[in-house]
Amino acid sequence: MTSILFVCSGNIFRSLVAEYALKAHLGSQAGYLIGSAGIEASPQEIHPVVSAALLEKGVDPSSHRQRKLTKALIDSASLSVAMGRNHQAWIRREFGREVPLFNQLCYGIDQPILDVHEILPDWRDQPEQAREYLHIVIEHIWSGVPRLLDRLQASSTL
Repeated sequence: MTSILFVCSGNIFRSLVAEYALKAHLGSQAGYLIGSAGIEASPQEIHPVVSAALLEKGVDPSSHRQRKLTKALIDSASLSVAMGRNHQAWIRREFGREVPLFNQLCYGIDQPILDVHEILPDWRDQPEQAREYLHIVIEHIWSGVPRLLDRLQASSTL
C-alpha cells in the first residue's frame, strides 16, 4: 500500500486540501492511504471559506481532526510532501528526511505554496483579499493533484 502524507503548518488549510483533493481524485481506487499533518497543528478551526470550497467540490472536511507531524507519521509514509520550504526545513531538522514540495511534484517548479498570512500579513483586516487567496490556493492544489496521481501511477518509487 502506498501511503502519502501532506505536510503544512496547522493542518487546516494546504495539507488538508491536498489530502481531500487526492482522496477525491482517487475515488474508490484501492492501494493508497492518504493523510495530512501539521508541524505546529495548534488547535484551530478550518476556515469557513476552506470548508465551503471543499464542500463545493463534493468533499466534506467536517470530520477532519488536526494532527501534529510525528516521527511515526513520517516513517510510515511512502511519500511525504511539504507545502512550504519551512516544512521541508522542519522535517529535515527534526527527522533528518528530505521531502519534496507539492509544486515540485505536481508542477515541476521549485516554489512553496505560501500560507495566507505569508502573503497577507494583516489578512484579518483584508477579508476579501484573504478569501480570494484561499480560493486561488485551493484551485491550485486541486488542479495539481491529478498530476501527482499520474506520477504515482507511473512510478512505484516516486
